[in-house]
Amino acid sequence: MADVSFADAAAQYKDSEDSSEDTEDNIGTAETAECAATVESAETAETADGVENTEGAETAASADNAESEARHRRAADAGDTESMSVLGALLLRRGDLAGAEPYLRAATADGDRAAANNLGVLLHQRGYPDEAADWWRTAAVAGSAAAAHALGRHYRERGDEPGAEYWLRQSAEQGHALGAYALADLLEHRSDVGAERWLRAAAEQGHREAAYRLARMLERKAADDAHDAFGGPGPGPRTGTGHVTQTGSHRTGARKGDSPVAGPEAGRVGEAEQWYRQAAARGHRRAALHLGAILEQRGELKEAGRWYLISAKAGEARAACALGFLLRDAGDRESAAVWWLRAAQDGDGNAANALGALHAARGEQQTAERWYRAAMDAGDVNGAYNLGLLCAAQDRTPQAEQWYRRAAYAGHREAANALAVLLLQAGDATGAEPWFSKAAEAGSVDAAFNLGILYAGRDEDRTALLWYERAAAAGHTEAALQVGMALLHHGEEREAERHLRCAAGGGSAEAAFRLAGVLDSRQPPPGPPALGEPMPEKSECEEWYERAAEQGHRRAQVRVGMLAASRGDVESAGRWYREAAEAGSRNGAFNLGLLLAREGSEREAALWWSRAANDGHGRAALRLALLAARRGELTEGQRWCARAVELGPAEVAERAARLREALHQELTA
Repeated sequence: MADVSFADAAAQYKDSEDSSEDTEDNIGTAETAECAATVESAETAETADGVENTEGAETAASADNAESEARHRRAADAGDTESMSVLGALLLRRGDLAGAEPYLRAATADGDRAAANNLGVLLHQRGYPDEAADWWRTAAVAGSAAAAHALGRHYRERGDEPGAEYWLRQSAEQGHALGAYALADLLEHRSDVGAERWLRAAAEQGHREAAYRLARMLERKAADDAHDAFGGPGPGPRTGTGHVTQTGSHRTGARKGDSPVAGPEAGRVGEAEQWYRQAAARGHRRAALHLGAILEQRGELKEAGRWYLISAKAGEARAACALGFLLRDAGDRESAAVWWLRAAQDGDGNAANALGALHAARGEQQTAERWYRAAMDAGDVNGAYNLGLLCAAQDRTPQAEQWYRRAAYAGHREAANALAVLLLQAGDATGAEPWFSKAAEAGSVDAAFNLGILYAGRDEDRTALLWYERAAAAGHTEAALQVGMALLHHGEEREAERHLRCAAGGGSAEAAFRLAGVLDSRQPPPGPPALGEPMPEKSECEEWYERAAEQGHRRAQVRVGMLAASRGDVESAGRWYREAAEAGSRNGAFNLGLLLAREGSEREAALWWSRAANDGHGRAALRLALLAARRGELTEGQRWCARAVELGPAEVAERAARLREALHQELTA
């Protein structure tokens, strides 16, 4: 017959999935027994109210009509045990405790196991847990899995874990889904490895919370550090080279960090995904959220969005936030804002930060500040950090420092770095250093780099190099460049090359130029190609020079031009010299002048030599002096000779002095 195993008696207790007091991975309050009668009807293998049917009895569905009820009532009144049990269960489902009790007691007296269990449920609902437990024990001894589950929950509620485990195991081993789930919850609470087996048993019977928790457990094992990264502080964008790095944009949530999956091994994720799917298909909103995150990480954005939408519509704020990011990345900022608003109003700090960044980008500073404050009020430390960024962008330095301090004291490493930057800019290096250290020790790559700059500025090169190495090991491009340059200075060319390659691969033009220089020094200078020979292919060092040149590195542009000229590629050489010259390179201007002069464009060559000489290029001044002398402009020639003598180098100064003396003699002859 029927076992009202914890259903209506705990209507006041929410499904563990919906409890605001639950943590993401610690679901257990509802199942561990505020009242020993809680049943998640959608997740059980029982009838909707947890009623256990006696063998051969009609089901609740068939007994639910008036004719069947009347027939059972007549039979029960005539003393039929089975009908008394069925009728008692039916009335118990309706909440008619007074009507159900005499029938259940009568059936129990005749030895009906299900009636004993259901009588326990009835008594529990009336507030007699100890008497209820006596009837559950009677039913459990007679083989009722539902009663064993109820009794196990009763013992756990009273702190008797050995007793709880005994009865829950009895229930689970009989194939009772709720018993298996409750046993798993107890074992997981004790960190017992057997928890996974029973979660799996419950999940295989369709228990959605068990499926969800099994998926989380598999992820945890695969990642070794399962965590939800929605809205967690992360490194900001890096700017600058040779100066202190500070985050420069309002954080809206890094997409890679928004997933609950922390990069675990693929096989485990595949199994976790299956269980998430099962739970999500049965309406588990957090399972839908995690399933969406896995799919998004895999690049299946359309399906990820569908599950985020399902979860968000079911009330999961983080899913609404994640859906907003998907829409934003697809270019639909208006729809993204709608979902972020919904999530933020439900208390999601990451969504509030995203709204703040959206309004800040539109120039709506007051609205942005309001949302950042909302994020902070929701417990998201990024809110205070972003308020600091907002104030800093408006040159409200005291307010920026205030918000950075608040976030830094709360453990936000990038806020600690930003605070240190502010203090350093104000001349307080002593105050900045401990904040840089705190941020660096907490994992801020920028802070480690900034400590390197701080110590280098004090000529503490050894300590500076240690911090540069730490930042470089974490992928900081400019730090890798600094390490490479230091190693070059100490003659450790091979190790320097490794770091320069890392920095150059990360986009550093200076590193690409210096790497090219290292490679260039190992090969003999190329001779001019012989007539009829094909133009030689570019070497690796030239490719690195070109990469730096394409990023606007002027010395690299000059060097690429020289290599092109040595190959006889005058057109490419002229193009690179001109780019460097127009960007202000005096060597580029000088070489461009030489190239133009060889091609007969002496007038234009003189213009570029003049620019180079005025910028301090001695050889360009000497060329202009020679050009003036050839034209008979002796006074002009003397002027450029004097400039060349002044600028040097020694060889140029000597030649310019001799030419100036000759011009003087010519003028005085």
